[in-house]
Amino acid sequence: MRFTRPSVARGHSARSDRSDRSDRSDRSRRRRTVVATTAVAAALALTATACNDGSDGKEGAARTTADASAQNPGGPGLSANLADQLKKHGIDPDKWKNGAWKNWDKDDWLREAGDFVNPVIEGLWKPERMKSADEPKKTIAAKDYASDQGVTDPEPAPVPARAEKTPYHENAAPVGKVFFDAPAGPMVCSGTVVKDPRHPGRSNLVWTAGHCVHAGSAGGWYRNIAFVPSYNDQGKSASALRNATQTEIAPYGTYWADWASTSKEWIDQGAESGGAGAPYDFAVLHVKPERGTKSLEETVGNALPVDFSAPSAPSVGSMGAWGYPAAPPFDGLLMNKCVDRPGRLSLSPEQPTMYRIGCTMTGGSSGGGWFRVRDGKTVLVSNTSIGPAGNTWLAGPQLGRDAEQVFDTMSEQHGGQ
Repeated sequence: MRFTRPSVARGHSARSDRSDRSDRSDRSRRRRTVVATTAVAAALALTATACNDGSDGKEGAARTTADASAQNPGGPGLSANLADQLKKHGIDPDKWKNGAWKNWDKDDWLREAGDFVNPVIEGLWKPERMKSADEPKKTIAAKDYASDQGVTDPEPAPVPARAEKTPYHENAAPVGKVFFDAPAGPMVCSGTVVKDPRHPGRSNLVWTAGHCVHAGSAGGWYRNIAFVPSYNDQGKSASALRNATQTEIAPYGTYWADWASTSKEWIDQGAESGGAGAPYDFAVLHVKPERGTKSLEETVGNALPVDFSAPSAPSVGSMGAWGYPAAPPFDGLLMNKCVDRPGRLSLSPEQPTMYRIGCTMTGGSSGGGWFRVRDGKTVLVSNTSIGPAGNTWLAGPQLGRDAEQVFDTMSEQHGGQ
């Protein structure tokens, strides 16, 4: 989407014109927020059914936040802090930007919480590279969840994924794609713009899955992590996007992560497949535009609050998962959604239970937000983490105290940067 500066009409001062444009922009932003929230609420408006009280399993003690810090400029240059961070790990900043980031030797792969670095490489995420990104195959085998721990609900019936109405910025929550580079090549997940309570109206925070930013116990931080809100906003087909411009694919621009936080449990336990670390498979990104200085929330015109109350699955009438599924039969170009009444999935009696809904979305939808309506408002309550190879259901972590701690640290320490 391209905006052009209108000329000043005769009889109007420049200040008056700016004020008029600002008013129109505010009205448009408010309209997008109301329309998107209403649309999500309508999609979640399933018939309420009676439910029994149930335990969600043992809530874990407060978790240690794994907060990754680095600093990026808004453009192609490196800030002094980021250059120092790279050099501290023996990385030459110029060589990194010229391709040294492709070195995935285990001894050189940064994995600890404070090791995260993600310098902007302007122009790296071009439309064709975005379209070529593969999806992380985060599947779980039946043997990993077949044992009923006493709280797992029956497997849900598949709910067919439905394409979201276009344009996305008027009909859906502020969902987009998270791109990153892994040893296997460019990869893609989904993510959601979320509100930053310490910086109202100016959030730069994106909620996604831990496995979309960090490889877990066998690896380290992924690289070149960027977020594209309302990817392919008009929902165009592959043939229509054959020679797509950057603004067709990324109407609001590309936002690079300059900080990332995930749970210590994901870093220590997470795995590419199976259920290891899945109850803690969440992450928060702090992003900045590849070009410009405007905040993500101001640019997109919407952001959702995060609900950390971790309501029990039986007490929630319905939840919806949104994302960009990329594995067949999907092609990653369209935003899809599933809405279902959530059940409980327990992978271990020592860990919190997960939410589970029927859904046929495939890889690429990982990290996409799960929403519910609370007190008349749409809130983010989970994110897509795992699903079976048959793509019949999805499971996401409960966002309790451990997730809130990760989020609060990001907001407090990095939100204002």
